[in-house]
Amino acid sequence: MTFKTKESRLLLVLGSFFVANTILSEFIGVKIFSVEATLGIKHFNINLLGVPNLSFHMSAGVLTWPLIFIMTDIINEYFGMKQVRFLSILTAVLIGYAFFIVWGAMNLSSSDFWVNQQINGQQVNMDNAFAGIFGQGMWIIVGSIVAFLVGQFADVLIFHKIKKITGERALWLRSTGSTLVSQLIDSFVVIFIAFYLNPQYHWSWQMVAAIGLVNYTYKFLVAILMTPILYLVHHVIDNYLGKDLAHKLIKMAGR
Repeated sequence: MTFKTKESRLLLVLGSFFVANTILSEFIGVKIFSVEATLGIKHFNINLLGVPNLSFHMSAGVLTWPLIFIMTDIINEYFGMKQVRFLSILTAVLIGYAFFIVWGAMNLSSSDFWVNQQINGQQVNMDNAFAGIFGQGMWIIVGSIVAFLVGQFADVLIFHKIKKITGERALWLRSTGSTLVSQLIDSFVVIFIAFYLNPQYHWSWQMVAAIGLVNYTYKFLVAILMTPILYLVHHVIDNYLGKDLAHKLIKMAGR
């Protein structure tokens, strides 16, 4: 099969970035970083719902999530809900497949010379490091996949509900509005499944709510800040497609 038309090549590129960034997010997400320390500012130490000393400790997966939601809204804008839903389900399957392959890799017998290595002057057990980075627990995997699908389906639905009201105007409203709602769902669903339902942790609902609110505050601010990039991507695509074809695709996608 060849991708001869502009719209087919565009969908291929957008879909590829969407899938790649989502899978990347799952694997880099095991690292937790401090937003305040990264920015060189003092920790906020927020007290919320009886949970003390909360700060913005985020999964490194937030690096790619803004791009994922931009891709979601752009694909939704030009190709419609069905394409986004198909890509979301396909991506969820591929995430599961990726973790299955990683599980297989973790169970391979390691070569002796590879296990113990010197890294930055320290002795490192590479088997333990590999398992620690890639061996996410089943509850976290299930939680992230469910949160991703629920968030994506909410995003496309709200996007089109707003678009029916605004027409082709106010791209920022339907994009940012749908992203803020889907991010809210994502922030709580993954924590609820991975740490509240998980008997290994069984966090209190106050802990789930407090950490979910802190995480959502960060995602809320990032979603607002990404709005100019959304318009930039939209402008580049319009120039690539041409005014007439872009308008035709947007009109068809809204049906």
